[in-house]
Amino acid sequence: MPTPRMVLMLSENWTMSPRPDLPELVRWARVAEDAGFDGVMISEHVVLGPDASDQGLMSNPRMYALPGNQEPDTPWPNSLMLLSAISSVTTHLRLVAAAILAPLRHPLLLARELGTLDLLSGGRLVVQPTVSWSRDEYAALGVPFEQRGRILDEQLEIMRLAWQPGPFSFAGEYFTFEDVSLEPRAFHPDGPRLWFGGQKLHGPLLRRLVRHGHGFHPLGAPSDEDLRRLSETFADAGRDVTDLEMVGGTRAVFPDDHSCADLGQAMAAIPDQMEAGFTTFALKPSQYVDDVADLEAFCADVVRRADAMATPD
Repeated sequence: MPTPRMVLMLSENWTMSPRPDLPELVRWARVAEDAGFDGVMISEHVVLGPDASDQGLMSNPRMYALPGNQEPDTPWPNSLMLLSAISSVTTHLRLVAAAILAPLRHPLLLARELGTLDLLSGGRLVVQPTVSWSRDEYAALGVPFEQRGRILDEQLEIMRLAWQPGPFSFAGEYFTFEDVSLEPRAFHPDGPRLWFGGQKLHGPLLRRLVRHGHGFHPLGAPSDEDLRRLSETFADAGRDVTDLEMVGGTRAVFPDDHSCADLGQAMAAIPDQMEAGFTTFALKPSQYVDDVADLEAFCADVVRRADAMATPD
């Protein structure tokens, strides 16, 4: 069994950094790289409205931010700008822009931004385009919420074209243009690595994975049936599902609403996921430590535990 690749989540750590000091988050990335982490991950929102908390706030503030369980003034820094700063002070750490809300941007502008960051980082950028969940956010930006999936599908096709030699044209339901070129494009000939994920492996998600995906990052544990469908659909499309990076996570269990979870217990979920084909695992440090002063020791502990899971071939 290979050594699991660990990714440190830099967003949502409000109990460690209530109002994020952005240069401090850049320092966290350096700590993660020095400890041996594979990457850092940042999620995003542009704005949040009342529906951010319409399901009731999370009972323990260390839990994951999910649809409807957070305050509307929850801090969400611009992920691409923050990752750009991290790129300038790291050398091999992967930069995971998780939950990029693509339908809230024009695809040509997004292709430009992502391609530039991919070039600056030497091909270390990973992007997870998503449609997200907040109607209030879409309304504030004037984008039709119910059409967000179809918008994303057009955007993915446009970015696929934009990262290839131009000129190129597109005529769709939402975007139309003729004979444009985008230079410079991206580090990889086909653009940054793309992950896709969601709560369920529904048809559109499966279709995007097969056509555009380099990685599968589900929210929660996919069922055996989901994994079977994924494998069969890739085979039918002439793709090998083993080429798809499978991204799992730790399972934090909080003893009460005020305490951290136990890291060893959480990472114990990793070997079973690796047996199912998962290779990469994200974890949020504030679920396990409260004091920023403990971050360096925490990261070293995570990597030691991950290294101990490797077994000879």
